[in-house]
Amino acid sequence: MNTSPRQKILIVDDEPDIRELLEITLGRMKLETFSARNLGEAQALLQREHFDLCLTDMRLPDGTGLELVQHIQQRDPHLPVAMITAYGSLETAINALKAGAFDFLTKPVELPRLRELVSSALRLPTAGGLSTAIERRLLGDSQPMANLRKQIDKLARSQAPVYISGESGSGKELVARLIHEQGPRASQPFVPVNCGAIPSELMESEFFGHRKGSFTGAVEDKPGLFQAAHGGTLFLDEVADLPLSMQVKLLRAIQEKAVRSVGGQQETVVDVRILCATHKDLEAEVSAERFRQDLYYRLNVIELRVPSLRERRDDIEALAMHVLKRLAKDTGHPEARLHPQALEALKNYRFPGNVRELENVLERAHTLCENRTIEAQDLRLSEGNCTADGAMADLTQVDNLEDYLESVERKLILQALEETRWNRTAAAQRLSLSFRSMRYRLKKLGLD
Repeated sequence: MNTSPRQKILIVDDEPDIRELLEITLGRMKLETFSARNLGEAQALLQREHFDLCLTDMRLPDGTGLELVQHIQQRDPHLPVAMITAYGSLETAINALKAGAFDFLTKPVELPRLRELVSSALRLPTAGGLSTAIERRLLGDSQPMANLRKQIDKLARSQAPVYISGESGSGKELVARLIHEQGPRASQPFVPVNCGAIPSELMESEFFGHRKGSFTGAVEDKPGLFQAAHGGTLFLDEVADLPLSMQVKLLRAIQEKAVRSVGGQQETVVDVRILCATHKDLEAEVSAERFRQDLYYRLNVIELRVPSLRERRDDIEALAMHVLKRLAKDTGHPEARLHPQALEALKNYRFPGNVRELENVLERAHTLCENRTIEAQDLRLSEGNCTADGAMADLTQVDNLEDYLESVERKLILQALEETRWNRTAAAQRLSLSFRSMRYRLKKLGLD
């Protein structure tokens, strides 16, 4: 006989009909419900009972649902709260997500959506295991990394869309994976897609799928990325590279939570959490009218910035040791050690390519070094990005900023091309560039 206690749900709404509907639906899910008519009653119940989920209306007789979210965030931040808002109140829902709400429902409440939300919230991991799991994957003891881990811990418990910003090579996809793996969708698919790597003429088919015979070459039905990520997370990397025509279709899919495959007659409901990233300044792309403002607001509900390696130099030694251990394991050779001068050189390097560049530098040095000791000269660091005592490069020697930046760009591209044996596609991927962007840069720099 199962004697485990039933999970408890707090319902906060001043409308008797809504309370009754929620109580009946959740009761059929074998959940124990407690009801409050206003903010005061809810706060009193929260003092007396431990709850597994709170469902609250936005408008309450003596306050707002946002106030309740903030109250719970202060007292029990690991208690998920779902906001119930009037139909069309998207701005209210977004404000709730920013305040820390897990998710939101719109009135009239659709029971399948309610059951789906409740089931998802109750699958959240317990508070104890989150930080430990994140620490194992996200190395570094610096303050910027401590802050990042704390934010990932919080965002993993939400269903809010997250815009992950940061420089190329800083680890944006790893951050996205951690948000997914520490949340209620962890057992469902995580589908990453590089938006800059899909040819524009195939984008709609890739994202939404196609039906057999819908175009030349469509020899069978094929599900798209949205369908593949159903129940899980869709990670849109380099989202700024999407053409405007595709941005419109993406916005509609996010708003309607449904997609129509190319050649299809009916829409398919999809349940995905959207995470996106780009190394570009997305707000600047909006200002330049290269990115739709309405899509920007849907994707950028919460921004999570990943620090560059320059901002966390104290982590370089731990990262380097981790990379060398992995290289030793992969190659079957004894682990190489860093000469103190080599470590100092790494700490004084600007790393425009961030953690990805550190990995590439050490992989090359691991191959070149003798007697399993990596000397400073084995690193082959670009002199233009070497600094003294961790300071910026000597800008007094820079006569023309454009020329200086162009020389840095040229060195990085040439390095990527050499490391990939001049495979332009592979070099573009290594630099997190779309092939189109890579081709433009090669032409601009006279390297084509």
